[in-house]
Amino acid sequence: MHMLIITKRYKIAILSLALTLLAFGLAYAQKKEPDMMTSSDHYQVATFAGGCYWCTESDFDKVAGVVKTVSGFMGGHVKNPSYKQVSAGGSGHAEVVQVTFDPQKASYEQLLKVYWHNIDPTVRNQQFCDKGHQYRSVIFYANEQQHRLAEQSRQELESTKPFSAPIVTEIIPATPFYAAEEYHQDYYKKNPLRYKFYRYSCGRDQRLQELWGDKG
Repeated sequence: MHMLIITKRYKIAILSLALTLLAFGLAYAQKKEPDMMTSSDHYQVATFAGGCYWCTESDFDKVAGVVKTVSGFMGGHVKNPSYKQVSAGGSGHAEVVQVTFDPQKASYEQLLKVYWHNIDPTVRNQQFCDKGHQYRSVIFYANEQQHRLAEQSRQELESTKPFSAPIVTEIIPATPFYAAEEYHQDYYKKNPLRYKFYRYSCGRDQRLQELWGDKG
């Protein structure tokens, strides 16, 4: 009788352990899958400085084929800069958005077109109401192919632009990227009213309309 009870308890314990391990394995797989997807070699990364990264992030999030956007800093000389350091203008960084995209759904050339039509490429060290070196417009290329395509897009734009002012946007090699503080990520989603007020009061869309018309 005692042997039968022990055997039943043993079987129950083994079954419970197996179920626990199975549940843990499923949870682990579900947790890891998104990370594996975002780090896949199938995706590519592009980095653009277009003034306030809240706005640039919002613009690129609308593009089909864009997998992820991260607001941050690039092009400076200070390691791990804070927003306070960059906004003060002393770190040398520009506010940027790093765009992870699926090249089968959105080409780099398409992203370049989106970029150009969402910035003012005619001013130095400024984008709309934001003034300073940290708000300069820059295409940071990750490789020679991106470099070639970016240069080509600027040349084509010079010959077809609907405005007379010269294009002064820089095209330079990418340097270390530093993500901004968490409260800056997806700011337009977290604080929609503040974001809309800022964007409107900064005159961004009004100036884009002047430059590009329908932004096509």
